[in-house]
Amino acid sequence: MADGTKDAGSSNQMWGGRFASGPDAIMEEINASIGFDKKLYAQDIRGSIAHATMLAKQGIISSEDKDKIVEGLNTILSEIEAGRFEFSRKLEDIHMNIEARLATLIGPAAGRLHTARSRNDQVALDFRLWVKEELVKTDAALTDLITALLDKAEEHADTVMPGFTHLQTAQPVTFGHHCMAYVEMFGRDRSRVRHAIDHMDECPIGAAALAGTGFKIDRHMTAEALGFRSPTRNSIDTVSDRDFALEFLSVASICAVHLSRFAEEIVIWSTPQFGFIRLSDAFSTGSSIMPQKKNPDAAELVRAKTGRINGSLVALLTIMKGLPLAYSKDMQEDKEQVFDAAENLELAVAAMAGMVRDMTVRVDRMRAAAGSGFSTATDLADWLVREAGLPFRDAHHVTGRAVALAEQKGCDLADLSLEDLKSIHEAITEKVFDVLTVDASVASRTSFGGTAPSEVRKQIAWWRGRN
Repeated sequence: MADGTKDAGSSNQMWGGRFASGPDAIMEEINASIGFDKKLYAQDIRGSIAHATMLAKQGIISSEDKDKIVEGLNTILSEIEAGRFEFSRKLEDIHMNIEARLATLIGPAAGRLHTARSRNDQVALDFRLWVKEELVKTDAALTDLITALLDKAEEHADTVMPGFTHLQTAQPVTFGHHCMAYVEMFGRDRSRVRHAIDHMDECPIGAAALAGTGFKIDRHMTAEALGFRSPTRNSIDTVSDRDFALEFLSVASICAVHLSRFAEEIVIWSTPQFGFIRLSDAFSTGSSIMPQKKNPDAAELVRAKTGRINGSLVALLTIMKGLPLAYSKDMQEDKEQVFDAAENLELAVAAMAGMVRDMTVRVDRMRAAAGSGFSTATDLADWLVREAGLPFRDAHHVTGRAVALAEQKGCDLADLSLEDLKSIHEAITEKVFDVLTVDASVASRTSFGGTAPSEVRKQIAWWRGRN
């Protein structure tokens, strides 16, 4: 049409219904981060109070302006926590939303707050504070999970069960020993958490946009006020660093893998075919059509959340892999990955601790399964080495023949007669039957870190002292 109406309509259609106003709407949508970075409000306000206090002490702003800024920031904190604060997408992020509200509350003094800093070092500070605080919570959650496992291990230090390799019966172990394997895993996770906290214990504020500042600021003062060991040492690295977020996601991913492995075993153990444990109703659901079902949904969801957490790590690694120094807007995409992973890890660890505490261990089913699959075959081989003086490879061959005979007769090794065993090797005596029971097998494994109940109790005591 001559008046251009058609062209205007076509233009709007190009942008799509959601972006009816054209490129400006798209830019606002892609640029705004307030939808997720508002989670950083407490860290942003805390950092700003420390920064204003330092500026006043250094004589860069007046004490009167500092007092107004601190009072205004505390008012904003109260408004946000009471749900009265109105976040605006047009103001892009948490920093500008707070700064705009501060200007409304206290007037021109608000403009002095941003002296000697940039949004680049400001967001680096806020995000680092948030991750550090989240890691402290993760440390506490892992400690609780380890405690639950120690309690279960102590209760079942003597409970025999089959140990597996390739998900095939290998040798008898105790359930307490099996629980302690996960204590070791989650203990390493907790160590990684603590190392990560130590690595990120440097304060970014004062690096400004990328080059530092000409104002005579005291970065050590703000670092101390915010609970950091020291300020960061290179302003370029400071604003472009997201290693602390990557390390959090790496720690979370490894921990999630451990949770997933345990969840998989819980799923297997709770099947009728295994029947090693029963989960409480609190961590199970029923079926909409099959009334007999009791599904281990909590364990399955813990297992599934590993995919989300691992995906967050891969996403942030990919975001960071090609960025030139220093800050790039790509780094705005770092937070959602970390927030999502943190939320899901916290939930998964809590769910696992609950399942461990609430599960009922079916000692009878574990014991019955412990002796299946000729699980004491290695004990027979070891006896032949110790008592008959055979080289281990010869003992291994003799034991293989004994297993084949037991399989042919449809019985366990302990059910073979002495005559049966002597027909395989004449050095075998009645004493061999002392090692062919599952209880004798686990009791004999007294090497450091072994499955013997006495050794399991030593490891439990060591971890209790450390936990």
